[in-house]
Amino acid sequence: MLLNDNVILITGAGGGLGSTAALALAKHGAHIILLDKHIPKLEAVYDAITDAGGSEPIMYPFDLAGANESDYQELADRIEEKYGALQGLLHSAVEFSHFTPLSQISTKDWWQSLHVNLNAPFLLCRMLLPLLEKSPHASVVMTSDSSARTAPAYSGAYGVAKIALEGFAKILAEELESANTVRVNTLIPGPVNSPLRKRAYPAEDKSRLPAMESLAAVYLYLFSAQSLGVTGQTIDARTFHL
Repeated sequence: MLLNDNVILITGAGGGLGSTAALALAKHGAHIILLDKHIPKLEAVYDAITDAGGSEPIMYPFDLAGANESDYQELADRIEEKYGALQGLLHSAVEFSHFTPLSQISTKDWWQSLHVNLNAPFLLCRMLLPLLEKSPHASVVMTSDSSARTAPAYSGAYGVAKIALEGFAKILAEELESANTVRVNTLIPGPVNSPLRKRAYPAEDKSRLPAMESLAAVYLYLFSAQSLGVTGQTIDARTFHL
């Protein structure tokens, strides 16, 4: 059990990659806090974890787009009250609908995408950092995108947010490196057969893509002692190997 008794919070836990990470980490002993706004999806992941023999997770319904600062503080307070500390934070929630020219993005969609994809990770890190720093070793993982990070046309606010998120991860890693307690890295999942991929590329032959479960090993690496000392890095799942 590489993650025995580690407490890890996963945003977007009801989504494809979030649920994949939750199940993979729970199988290795982690206590998972499942955070998502879709309660039926949370319940499905909860059942998958318990059916697989994992530790009973916590479901925490939370709307990243609509939450205010006090909601984030309440989340941190509840985690501290129940667990006292936090060993992992995975930013897996995503706001993306379709590729759009910048000139056609509404102000509402622009702000909502930036809030979920960039502002929410900042607020969660700021509120949860004191709990992460209470652990001898903790891991924060941002989820980026292999295409959006190169700033292609029509990637819109989603692309802008992913570029900024990688910069945020590097800055935070630099600031925390000297304490040698919290490591911060960015994961590039690469093309996998996920719900997000289906929305972005509906005509693509998904049978040629790796399954989401192929990412289990890289999630385990990033949140276990295997990655101690690794911080400020961008890990591409397509070229990952121990």
